[in-house]
Amino acid sequence: MNKTNIYQVRRNKLAEQIFAKTGGGIAVISTAPELARNRDSEFPYRHDSDFYYLTGFDEPGATLVMHIESSGKGFQLQSHLFCRPKDPEREIWDGVRLGPEAAPKVLGIEYAHSNHELDRKLADLLADQDAVYVRLAESAEADRRLRHWMKQVRGQARSGVNPPSEFHDVEALIHEMRLFKDPHEIDIMRRAAAISARAHIRAMQICKPGMREYQLEAELLHEFRNSGSQSVAYNSIVAGGANSCILHYRAGSTELRSGELCLIDAGCELDGYASDITRTFPVNGQFTGPQRALYEITLAAQEAAIAMTKPGNTFMQPHEAALTVLTQGLLDEKLLKLSELGSLDNAIETGAYRRFYMHRTSHWLGMDVHDVGSYREVSQNSSCADKPWRILKSGMVITVEPGLYIRPADDIDETFWNIGIRIEDDAVLNDSGCELISRGVPVKADEIEALMKNA
Repeated sequence: MNKTNIYQVRRNKLAEQIFAKTGGGIAVISTAPELARNRDSEFPYRHDSDFYYLTGFDEPGATLVMHIESSGKGFQLQSHLFCRPKDPEREIWDGVRLGPEAAPKVLGIEYAHSNHELDRKLADLLADQDAVYVRLAESAEADRRLRHWMKQVRGQARSGVNPPSEFHDVEALIHEMRLFKDPHEIDIMRRAAAISARAHIRAMQICKPGMREYQLEAELLHEFRNSGSQSVAYNSIVAGGANSCILHYRAGSTELRSGELCLIDAGCELDGYASDITRTFPVNGQFTGPQRALYEITLAAQEAAIAMTKPGNTFMQPHEAALTVLTQGLLDEKLLKLSELGSLDNAIETGAYRRFYMHRTSHWLGMDVHDVGSYREVSQNSSCADKPWRILKSGMVITVEPGLYIRPADDIDETFWNIGIRIEDDAVLNDSGCELISRGVPVKADEIEALMKNA
């Protein structure tokens, strides 16, 4: 299946769900706006993921309008793309635009128009439609535009035109689709993970005491771009020493010191899809006794979670497996006191471990690094709080990332102070369990030490 057909299939699948739900209607999905960075410069443009998922179009200023109506025993879909018109003068400054004339053939869209016509044409498309599918409460600007379109339609009442009477959140439908990756998506994610793995290896090989965090970040960025990825999937975390205990630390100017650890959480974005890898390694290439002890506990927790990452289990079971191993390890190393807690079960039940492990073990991964999709079963028969955790199925992609973070405290042995460890890999669910697509970078302590020694 070629790329154009992939997006057509997705639009048809969305249209099928809309037809089943309301017998037809209009769906409106806009891409992300450009954002100013300062007085005369914008942030590097990044398309909206939902919009790109349905179109494969990455220019700003675009809107997709899907018109679904009954046709015989089924439905008919007409897709309209509103995009920036060709403008030779602006293209000299900002780059070539696809334009509405070329868009239908290139993107497999039935109709394309200048985005200058959006307000006028959308009022016509909304006329006499019962149901409208939009991203509810997306932004104040989106709400303003929807009110404007509705006002235009209501203004035609004397001509016998009826305005829409139902508004539905289109995100719920799109996000459920995005939760399950097709072979085309998984192939891109494999390649993104391979690039990111090489970047982590590069950082380990180059790292030495006296370097700064930002210098390792530069090595990551070099490998990302040199390998063809378009961007980082998120701001890279390069955290030396005590900074490794700050979960969302940004690479700064801290010196990397011998005897300390460096935690790198970094991944590239390739063709709209994210990778997400974390490795923790000794700055001088040799784990200390306490560092290795906690590292082995974290790695064992990850392996326990990976074993539970398979279809049929719930989203929470990998986390629970990791939590058991981490908490037992904290008890073994006397970071949690068995004499005070009484048992492993009580240490988990009371949340005593949260002092050292305060995040979940997994999240969805896809076009966004924290990808869309409900973590609870989708059902209309129970309240949100009562819905069970999602059952894992083939085609889902999640991260597996346990960690331990030991901050200085009077009741903690100083040899453990400022040790922050996280190990993260990307797992594709399949019929036999899961495939770790990010293991191109070493994960075992001995392998990391060997890699750094032989650099």
